[in-house]
Amino acid sequence: MEPRNFDGEADRPRSAGAKQTGRVLVIGPYLRARAGSADAQSESHVQRDAEARLDEAAGLARAIDLVIADAIIAPISQIRPATYIGKGKVEEIAALAKSLDAELVVMDCALAPIQQRNLEKELQAKVLDRTGLILEIFGRRAKTKEGSLQVELAHLNYQRSRLVRSWTHLERQRGGFGFMGGPGETQIEADRRLIQERISKLEGELKKVQATRRLHRAGRQRVPYRVVALVGYTNAGKSTLFNRLTRADVQAADMLFATLDPTLRALTLPHGGKAMLSDTVGFISNLPTQLVAAFRATLEEVLEADVILHVRDISHEDAEAQQSDVDAVLRQLGINPDDSGRIIEVWNKIDRYDAEQREELLNIAARRPEDHPAMLVSAVTGEGVDALLAAIEERLAAKRTTLDLSIDAADGAGISWLHRNSEVLVKELHDGRFDMTVRVDETKRDIVVNRFDAVPRVA
Repeated sequence: MEPRNFDGEADRPRSAGAKQTGRVLVIGPYLRARAGSADAQSESHVQRDAEARLDEAAGLARAIDLVIADAIIAPISQIRPATYIGKGKVEEIAALAKSLDAELVVMDCALAPIQQRNLEKELQAKVLDRTGLILEIFGRRAKTKEGSLQVELAHLNYQRSRLVRSWTHLERQRGGFGFMGGPGETQIEADRRLIQERISKLEGELKKVQATRRLHRAGRQRVPYRVVALVGYTNAGKSTLFNRLTRADVQAADMLFATLDPTLRALTLPHGGKAMLSDTVGFISNLPTQLVAAFRATLEEVLEADVILHVRDISHEDAEAQQSDVDAVLRQLGINPDDSGRIIEVWNKIDRYDAEQREELLNIAARRPEDHPAMLVSAVTGEGVDALLAAIEERLAAKRTTLDLSIDAADGAGISWLHRNSEVLVKELHDGRFDMTVRVDETKRDIVVNRFDAVPRVA
């Protein structure tokens, strides 16, 4: 039978004779956009396509190896306090879940605890909302101690409001002296206390991690390495671009949230200068607030970055909406997404376009304001990467001072210090002295000027 949405419209066709072997039903309960109003479910100014949203939700489920029995759009006119969707749709989904033998129903929305419990009762299946699904992915993917701590903290904050019948291993706790014959308020309060104790412990451990990060960051600041951070929507190709730029081997896969744990590698610039490139967790629409808060320590690399590369999958049908979602998260972090002096927009995956489409894309990029350029690249083929590196170097150079100086060739210690603490652009030997042009950070400028009688380079 051809799948449909609950408005009776045809959904994507399944191959003939395909056997229903899945046990997960994905539901997209999206508000119908009213004329003259913005999408009520999105903070973005760009309305997201319902099919693309459903595909993304199914992709999230596949990211933790769930097999999709069916994925259905269930348009709603308003959100119901008890079950999020209307009674009629609840009955239809219950019948469909039963016919598919689905043990799990994924709702692509944020459910209140009471809505989740009511739906589980009506559907006779486990219900997971978008927040819970993303937390589950993060829990599976986090590899480092820091990542695991952040995910557990986010999960506990989420779970704290969903205590009823959640922590069944504590059912030995009874109300009063046990005369009630079952778990009561005391069990729930005990759960809350245990969760709060664990949260406090995790927050303490994360503070230690943050302190260690600050030490590492301070160490990097003592040498002339600036930080370049990659941000972007999940699966935009950040890790592939990271590998291309640094010749690293960070996991890069065509899946949502393939990379969670932050990675730093040295980046060699066209004129031999060095920077540190940071690969961070991908953003996503309606990113759970618990995760934004928990991963703030990881995202400090973005906050401290001198240059931010906003990597976009320009070939994606929802590219504009994805950009708005990333901009919204950047604002949550206190970063102005319109700061053209700091942010470079990178249009990735141009290898997916044919020659005519690519020419059209180049024309669109050429019409952008000079202070908001777009760098067209393919992280897979390497096309456009050299121009991107040049743009990065130019942005970093704008924040540094170029100085000319002359140093005795016998002053090995001084020459060594300059190589360690500045970017050496020119070094020529004349009559036993090195004439050098160096680029230094503001914090080192006065030292170089005073120690080597350096003077600012005349443009």
